[in-house]
Amino acid sequence: MQINLSGHHVEVTSSLREYVDTKFSKLERHFDHINNVHVVLTVEKLNQKAEANVHMNGSEVFASAVNSDMYASIDTLVDKLDRQILKYKAKVSHH
Repeated sequence: MQINLSGHHVEVTSSLREYVDTKFSKLERHFDHINNVHVVLTVEKLNQKAEANVHMNGSEVFASAVNSDMYASIDTLVDKLDRQILKYKAKVSHH
């Protein structure tokens, strides 16, 4: 799984990059067919926003999360993506 991480009005530090890598490894445990993940971290006044677009075999999943703390928004984002990927995996395995 390749993770592309970019920041908009925020500097992507090595600690943020490591945190994103460890959190997104959770998604790969649930579903092996993830090809590419594009993550954008944004700061808008007091809101810290995290968005991700996950490219899988045959599908694409998008989620975003806003919080006052960047690490909390990344956690919420990974939880949302995890639910969507498990739903997609159940749909694919059902067919």
